Amino acid sequence: MTVTDVAPDFSALLARAAAEASGWDAGTGLPRDVIGEAAKAGLLGLDVPTTYGGGGVSARAVGQVAAELGAVCSSLRALLTVSGMVNAAVHRWGTAAQRQSWLPRLASGDVLAGFAATEPGAGTELAAVATRIEPRDGEVRVSGHKVWVTFGQDADVLLVLGRAPGGLTTVLVPADAPGVRREPVTDALGLRGARLAHIGFDDVRVPADHVIGPPGFGLTHTVGTALDHGRHTVAWGCVGMAEGCLAEAAGHVARRRQGNTPLSGHATVRAALGRAHVRAEGARSLCERAAALRESKDRQAITATIMAKYAAATAAAAVSRDTVQLLGAAGCTTNGRAGRFFRDAKIMQIIEGADEVAELAIGDRVISQYAPHVRDGQR
Repeated sequence: MTVTDVAPDFSALLARAAAEASGWDAGTGLPRDVIGEAAKAGLLGLDVPTTYGGGGVSARAVGQVAAELGAVCSSLRALLTVSGMVNAAVHRWGTAAQRQSWLPRLASGDVLAGFAATEPGAGTELAAVATRIEPRDGEVRVSGHKVWVTFGQDADVLLVLGRAPGGLTTVLVPADAPGVRREPVTDALGLRGARLAHIGFDDVRVPADHVIGPPGFGLTHTVGTALDHGRHTVAWGCVGMAEGCLAEAAGHVARRRQGNTPLSGHATVRAALGRAHVRAEGARSLCERAAALRESKDRQAITATIMAKYAAATAAAAVSRDTVQLLGAAGCTTNGRAGRFFRDAKIMQIIEGADEVAELAIGDRVISQYAPHVRDGQR
């Protein structure tokens, strides 16, 4: 399954991304017409059911598309990710009326979605969010400040996590509502093409029927569903990054010569390629396993997806680092793919669950699998 299998009209945009991604990274991000072309090709609703106008494709197909996008431009892959996160949350936790109202517009790209959960004082620990979502006179009022919102500069609607009287909840906030303030982010380490923004909400009035999920379900269920979907596409995107870097490194060392000897003639260089290949292949295998479990609705799918994302982000970071090293001066240019992926990969090790959080979740799974009767050091 390739991008062009799922979205035949996307091949030209994929080629354009390969040629222009470095410019998007160095400039103001993905042009609006690129976002429009991605929407027209159906990439913003790949796994939304066909009854709501989506592609209805499998978890593996979505993953493979994310990998192909990731091999070209992480920011373009991020567009797929954030759209899928909001789609998944609305599909799983929205009412029938909300699904019918929102999903066709989200899947078609008529409405571009953003996901606003992180705050200056609530990143890994999202339960600490301070944003308020207060029912009042048949509507809700939203007040707070969100940071690092992917495509926050362009989103038409934002899925916002906040604190309500009944517990944490989420609400779809139109980005053009009075009281919404956008602050473009121009100095991020990575994902510089993803039109990041910090967003403020000053007593924003939203219809009560924009609240997604029951009260108290905002983090554990609605946001949990979004993050799980996000990890899936980030993981596959990282596989694409690693494989793209590996191909570039292999081509460079085969062509580049030191005296009469190609770089590939050195054992240390071949060993570096070998390590990179195993990392990329191992990450892809874990992604394949996670996709299969997701498709069969196996209860192990959530942990398998965490493992895949952790391994793939680690692989992308290591392989991009080694590729920069193997390319030498050529890897240090501002417009090179390896250097861009090196920066992007560090972001991948933080978003949708930092490495340290993933390790704890995986460690808990190890205990439950191999020592189910041991708790807190007691037998």
